[in-house]
Amino acid sequence: MESYWQKTASLPQFPRAEGELHTDVLVIGGGLAGLLTAFMLQQKGVRVTVAEKGRIFSGESGKTTAKITYQHGLVYHRIAKRLSVEAAKQYLEANRAAFEAYKELCAEMDCDYAVKDNFVYTVDDPVALEKEMTVLQKMGFSARFCQSLALPIPTAGAVCFPDQAQFHPVKFIADIARRLDIREHTFVRAMEGKTAVTDNGKIYADKVVVASHFPFINNHGAFFLKLYQHRSYVLALKNAQNVGGMYVDDSKKGLSFRNQGDLLLLGGGDHRTGKKGGNWNELLQFAQTHYPAAAEQCRWAAQDCMSLDEMPYIGRYAKRTPHLYVASGFNKWGVTGSMTAAMILKDLVLDQKNEYATLFSPARSMLTPQLFLNGLESVVGLLTPTVKRCPHLGCALHWNNAERSWDCSCHGSRFSENGKLLDNPANGNLKE
Repeated sequence: MESYWQKTASLPQFPRAEGELHTDVLVIGGGLAGLLTAFMLQQKGVRVTVAEKGRIFSGESGKTTAKITYQHGLVYHRIAKRLSVEAAKQYLEANRAAFEAYKELCAEMDCDYAVKDNFVYTVDDPVALEKEMTVLQKMGFSARFCQSLALPIPTAGAVCFPDQAQFHPVKFIADIARRLDIREHTFVRAMEGKTAVTDNGKIYADKVVVASHFPFINNHGAFFLKLYQHRSYVLALKNAQNVGGMYVDDSKKGLSFRNQGDLLLLGGGDHRTGKKGGNWNELLQFAQTHYPAAAEQCRWAAQDCMSLDEMPYIGRYAKRTPHLYVASGFNKWGVTGSMTAAMILKDLVLDQKNEYATLFSPARSMLTPQLFLNGLESVVGLLTPTVKRCPHLGCALHWNNAERSWDCSCHGSRFSENGKLLDNPANGNLKE
């Protein structure tokens, strides 16, 4: 199911990798994080090849709501509580640098870049808003508290970051991709040291960046414990509302709003992959109640990798893999997160110091309540008796009636009705 972005812009096509290829850096994954990392490295004179299992931007990057912002929910007071105010400030500075990089690149291309205020609201938790404003003030960042919002639902208010942005991600990445060495329909099935094994040959590299959404190498990094996946849904509505800015509920199961041209992009219906949730039905009911004259133009769904602590994993894949790097766990903020990852990984691959590398390191502590929940979900998935089993680590698959797919609640792999792989970390189709 194509998103609005995929329906309204086209991407260049690239050849498949055949036989043996040699490159300085191999980037696995042709989404936003992978392509931006390749672009950053190429700008520094590095020979880079991108391997994408299908078409570039055909995965989750093409299904974003395309907000460019360093306001990632009411995250700053939670980072400050867990780590420190200084760590929260570092998180903001890293993502603000990513925002500025987008601003500079978008100024050179036609990608519907538009400056918009961003609002993170809550329906019933004014205390969280107060805590967020207090921490932002301590960090020296000037945000606004807004009591009245241009939304059709009652809220407890919102924290506003002014002068953020939105864009058309496919138009943006089409310009970037034309400058890169990309191999499409090149599925990396396994890594043998620094050698990528594909269906049609091998790619040899000095260093490798895994930007495949969910990291697929299981014997390093423990990402099957560090990550879980979340589904979210979008309706593009005509004759709805011009909300004027970009809005998102701090709750994982809340609604998001933003306009694109004459359309309102209404997001929500979220749930953990493999579990039941509101999906498009929840959004349709909301639209019928609050926008009865609206007409659906298109719909799509996205899948996000969620980390243990609301911050992405960017850096060395594991302690024992000095040649291998990773970017994942963007927690629904993959646009700015991808640029942050590209900027950090560029430095690490070039053996240069990056001031934010420690904060985002995949080697940071895993001791969080979410780790226990992920482990419990895996145990339940392994012990649940079903005929359909995920080839990733053997968990039970559950039927997703809304999307006609078999979904894994352990790690988020998804398969079509006839068993074709839709979302990793599984690295192949269901067996008959």
